[in-house]
Amino acid sequence: MSLYDDLKEKKEKLSLVGLGYVGMPIAVAFAKQLDVIGYDFNKEKIEKYREGFDPTLEVGDEEIKNCNVDFTSDPERLKEARFHIVAVPTPVNPDHTPDLTPVMSASETLGKNLVPGSIVVYESTVYPGVTEEVCVPILERESGLKCGRDFKVGYSPERINPGDKVHRLSTIVKIVSGMDSETLNTVADVYSLVALAGVYRAQSIKVAEAAKVIENSQRDINIAFMNELSIIFHRMGIDTNAVLKAAGTKWNFLNFTPGLVGGHCIGVDPYYLTYRAEQMGYHSQVILAGRRINDGMGKYVAESLVKNLIKVGLPVKDAKVAILGITFKENCPDARNTKVVDIIKELEEYGIKPVVVDPAADPEEVRRLYSIELSGKDALKDMDAVVVAVAHDQFKDLKPHDLAAYYSPEHKTKVMMDIKSIYDRSEFEDCGFKYWRL
Repeated sequence: MSLYDDLKEKKEKLSLVGLGYVGMPIAVAFAKQLDVIGYDFNKEKIEKYREGFDPTLEVGDEEIKNCNVDFTSDPERLKEARFHIVAVPTPVNPDHTPDLTPVMSASETLGKNLVPGSIVVYESTVYPGVTEEVCVPILERESGLKCGRDFKVGYSPERINPGDKVHRLSTIVKIVSGMDSETLNTVADVYSLVALAGVYRAQSIKVAEAAKVIENSQRDINIAFMNELSIIFHRMGIDTNAVLKAAGTKWNFLNFTPGLVGGHCIGVDPYYLTYRAEQMGYHSQVILAGRRINDGMGKYVAESLVKNLIKVGLPVKDAKVAILGITFKENCPDARNTKVVDIIKELEEYGIKPVVVDPAADPEEVRRLYSIELSGKDALKDMDAVVVAVAHDQFKDLKPHDLAAYYSPEHKTKVMMDIKSIYDRSEFEDCGFKYWRL
């Protein structure tokens, strides 16, 4: 019998290495069909899952509580599985070079517990070549096994969008690849159990790695174009949102909007691609130009806020500014690599210490990552300016009179920054707001 058949009949187990925003939903999905071991080195995280608590909000507490995933922080339990999926983050270093530490560490852990006849599939976003040139040698070294003879590898890039309840694992086409046709067929069959929209068989592992890294690079470049247009149109006194609505009436106009580009994919993946390109002797022009624009948007927003404070006659130093939202995207508790922090840091350069409020973020994570203390809603009073930085549902419903209550009653003109353009501009301007948006 094949490994796929053994998995289906629960004679063999599947393991998930890394149970974050990506790995945990995959583990839960597979557990409806197969015996699944969910491994993460973080013991506190494992305890939360065992208690039925979902800190990621990706599947919900009830789903976690009722799932059949065997959650563990014991790496030796990986010896019980023969189909392994590695879903760990791949961040960048401060100098924007790839930080492969998590995927290399996961490969070491898995290698120490790899048994003959296994298939290892990587989901982490990497530049073309990492799976076969970086991960495989680690697996071989730690296991004493030979790739191609004792175990096989594949690659299937994650496409889960944190906080997105529409584009889920079951509703998006899954790219799969394998080191040979037999491995490809097994990987495709296994993923077909959860990827109900179908699987796409990539020509090779490197093709699959490249496909993933360009998906987010393409998006990054398009957003950078929108951000550059926003900067230009502000100088012209033109509302960018109005321009995009007008241009959007053409059938082939791409629907992108300006904004802060954070998180672990769009703001990171392009650097993986350009790093590999530089190793090959090519220095990116377009991709890195887009990265420079997007990385500078936090500073641009902060400078625009300062200019608006000056325009209404308010002192900049020690101004009371509220920041609504700090996570990297709406309706998601994840604050890692959020670009809202760039706004906060820049305002601090002007002598402003903002009051940051976010009902979705984990206060402990924000404190650990950025040394920022989140405030409660009761701190929103006597403000000189309000920056709505993240489009959480809790913020979308706010009306002019709701936001007006946050300001000092002495201010006839209320400086407001709507970064995500979630409000009606004319409605707020009619109520005495100096409204600004990207």
